[in-house]
Amino acid sequence: MFRTVLLAVLVVESLGSVLRDGPLLPDSQIVGGTQADIREHPHQLSLRTSSHICGGSIISSRWAVTAAHCVGSSPSLYSIRVGSTNKDSGTSYRVKQIIRHPNYNSRTIDFDVALLEIDGTISFGPSVQAISLASKELSANTMVNVTGWGALREGGSVSPNLMRVSVPIVSKSSCQQVYQSMNSITDRMICAGYTAGGKDSCQGDSGGPLTSSGVLYGIVSWGRGCAQPKYPGVYTNVANLRSWIKANSGV
Repeated sequence: MFRTVLLAVLVVESLGSVLRDGPLLPDSQIVGGTQADIREHPHQLSLRTSSHICGGSIISSRWAVTAAHCVGSSPSLYSIRVGSTNKDSGTSYRVKQIIRHPNYNSRTIDFDVALLEIDGTISFGPSVQAISLASKELSANTMVNVTGWGALREGGSVSPNLMRVSVPIVSKSSCQQVYQSMNSITDRMICAGYTAGGKDSCQGDSGGPLTSSGVLYGIVSWGRGCAQPKYPGVYTNVANLRSWIKANSGV
């Protein structure tokens, strides 16, 4: 399912099919993680309408990146909050422009990336910084960090504070084998998680960062449930889409 916060239960068209998007609602956290400090993840942002709906990452003083499935309305409806471990604190900026990838497909969840142009200039400091973008993919079994304010368990309760979980990259072939009856794992996707489950991103984490050594490698996108055994989380592959990000944001 998408890892936005959902207003209603999403419908599965057939057993094992990919869950579809639904209306957005505030709130939800990382499964199996620990509380994080925004100063350790100063690129992390909260994307909001009336309240938190998705995560995202600051990539320059004027641009941020999130998942395409997080944004589908007028830019005037969205804002971001930055610089605070608590999702409802920090500094707020309006969104001036949204650029969704033109090939984004809501059925296959391919090309799940969108750029947010900020109205004004983000002020940087110890808890607010841009993150570098990956130019190549990580090898399987490399440990990465995922952060966000999403659900603590599938369909579960929320915490106001930023959470972090560390999970290993899963090879594309292994991920495709697991998801073959549901959806294709394309070159625009990477997978991360444990075979045993228990640690994962979840609803409310969508659009947020998957990072390693201060570099953004993935964007929280979709998966079967949250932290279920055998099913890793699926993330937008930043390295594969690096040239599109550069062409449209200059970053």
